[in-house]
Amino acid sequence: MPEVSGNADLLAVLTRLAEAVERLAPPPPPRPDGSGADAFVWQAQRSFLDPVARVNRVDLGLLCGIDRHVATLRDNTLRFARGLPANNALLWGARGTGKSSLVKAVHADINATLDQEGRPRLALIEIHREDIPTLPQLLQILAGFARPCLLFCDDLSFDGQDTSYKSLKAVLEGGIEGRPANVIFYATSNRRHLLAREMVENEQSTALHAGEAVEEKVSLSDRFGLWLGFHNIDQATYFAMVRGYVAAYGLKADPAQVEREAREWAMTRGSRSGRTAWQFIQDLAGRLGQALPPG
Repeated sequence: MPEVSGNADLLAVLTRLAEAVERLAPPPPPRPDGSGADAFVWQAQRSFLDPVARVNRVDLGLLCGIDRHVATLRDNTLRFARGLPANNALLWGARGTGKSSLVKAVHADINATLDQEGRPRLALIEIHREDIPTLPQLLQILAGFARPCLLFCDDLSFDGQDTSYKSLKAVLEGGIEGRPANVIFYATSNRRHLLAREMVENEQSTALHAGEAVEEKVSLSDRFGLWLGFHNIDQATYFAMVRGYVAAYGLKADPAQVEREAREWAMTRGSRSGRTAWQFIQDLAGRLGQALPPG
């Protein structure tokens, strides 16, 4: 009997300890339902979608020199948001040419259209490059959302011995489960095939069949049904961007002087791009003592 009593006492102590530890442990994060905002950032370590109160973007009408890209991506996104077939999209090309700006601007424009049509708004979910291996987990969450979801990865590329591109290939098209019907994937990259040239060359030098190695690498970008290439802009387009920003934000400055300063600004940076134009506008507004509205 004493042994039975001792075991009972030990069990009671262990039970109290377990209950105390449970009280100290933080509660599990609630499973997101996608209704709290129109944009989120995927926090992979916490398996949590962090709502974004205000997306940093410009109006679609301020994107100059990429009219065909605007029309193509907008049409593809609107078809998807309406429940019609649409393609995953890869926006590739030179830095600062408006790739990520276009994705974010299209998202806002499409939601304005969906509001008019009485349809559920499109959610924009950003996933960081380093969190690509957690894509299957994220897709399981998004599949339960009662709204269309635009999954977006900015500046996507793969280097060295990185093999996470294989999981991306499976998610985009080749997996058993496939991509949920309410999810589309857009990515921007400075590389057309997402992979560094040295990766392809290394595969060629070490593979038994070099052609097969290259095909394996290139097939990643083939998973994107829509490709949009972005290139450096000419001076006329650059000035059009600057004038568009000046007019949109009501900056009080002499047009001829603005053009001279914008030309000098681009020359000192060795490039003309949408990013360069926006940086000049921020400098100009600051010198004029005029505030710019938040993105």
